[in-house]
Amino acid sequence: MSPIKIVSLLFSLLFVYFVVVQYNDPDPEVWMPIYGIAVAACLSIFFGKAPHTYVFVVMAVAYFVASYQQWPPQYEGIFWGEMKMRSINIELARESLGLSVCGLAMLLMAYLRTKL
Repeated sequence: MSPIKIVSLLFSLLFVYFVVVQYNDPDPEVWMPIYGIAVAACLSIFFGKAPHTYVFVVMAVAYFVASYQQWPPQYEGIFWGEMKMRSINIELARESLGLSVCGLAMLLMAYLRTKL
């Protein structure tokens, strides 16, 4: 298996995990599709059916803009290792971080698309 396929598969699995952990989120109907789109984008690279590179760049920009908008008014951390939400600011920080991971992954997918 090529390194491109390995990287895209690993990110696909990461985002599948992100989708699965949303089942107990207060608004899974928002977050499951957001991460599901990232799964589909990564799998498109894996299967060699990826759209043009600019599609991944547009997706990255959208994820980064959403991450910026989701950033909490007051940062209180993300409490690694602790799953419960102690405040809305912690939840917003976690959501912003997840969107940033998606944005970075889409930039990587854009790069990998140029190597196909």
